[in-house]
Amino acid sequence: MFDAIMDGLLDSVKLLPFLFLTYLFMEYLESRAGKKVVKTVEKAGKLGPLFGGVAGAFPQCGFSAAATNLYAGRVITVGALIAIYMSTSDEMLPLFISNHVSPVLIIKILLLKMVIGMVWGFVIDFFMTAVLHALPEHMNIALFCAREKCHCDVEVERTNPHILDQGKEHRHHGKGHEHASILRPALRHTLQIFVFILLFSILLNVLIEWLGEDTLKNFMTGNGFLGEFAAGIVGLIPNCASSVMITQLYMDGIIGFGALMSGLLVGAGVGLMVLFRVNSGWKKNLAITGTLYAASVATGCVISLITG
Repeated sequence: MFDAIMDGLLDSVKLLPFLFLTYLFMEYLESRAGKKVVKTVEKAGKLGPLFGGVAGAFPQCGFSAAATNLYAGRVITVGALIAIYMSTSDEMLPLFISNHVSPVLIIKILLLKMVIGMVWGFVIDFFMTAVLHALPEHMNIALFCAREKCHCDVEVERTNPHILDQGKEHRHHGKGHEHASILRPALRHTLQIFVFILLFSILLNVLIEWLGEDTLKNFMTGNGFLGEFAAGIVGLIPNCASSVMITQLYMDGIIGFGALMSGLLVGAGVGLMVLFRVNSGWKKNLAITGTLYAASVATGCVISLITG
């Protein structure tokens, strides 16, 4: 037990400098290009899933939350929102980079998530209009502001979507972020993810020590598509910990590539938490969550069949 805890501690500490440099780079990119990315998706119209899929793969921390607020104001379609959720990388990218995973594999996963998100986004938008005959919802940020009691000016909100973000995790993405130091948020995010990695690594080492690695691996991969369904459930957790767990399980060889994709596709960071906070209609929010889960797990199962 002591060895399992020490191994988890040492493995996690080794990642610290790589995690910090990665998050520092991500903060720099977001401070320079974050608003431009959001505005591009906002103006995409019917091509929302296309631009949303590309933008979701862009390495920035708060985009799923910002996109959720755009959807709550009916600036983007539900298909574009799903595309963004599915292509969002969350903590997978920093963990892969920190663990020196092959750049070819990283690019492959990012491109897969991006393309899959686009395809599902267009399918969902088509289904909404052609099958359900749902009328396009018009932009209504004024109603959103009234519901949130933020007393904001509509035009300001249209040109600065980040102001809508009420999520505690992403307050540094609002007004004045570009003038703030990127060191503090990068350090804060590094320490936060380090704690997740440390706790999960220790828990996983203890579990492997208790059950045996073969037992745990057989349970996750030897019962049909259990790994894909389980990874999808973990991915629904509206927290950075979900993608940390899924990525770590894959790197440790406990789950396969299909299960990895299931969990990463459904993982929208804090996006789902913000969705239930800012979007009216809990039934609609549940439908979006269910659609995201079903599409992600189905895709993961297909990938498992193809890759064997």
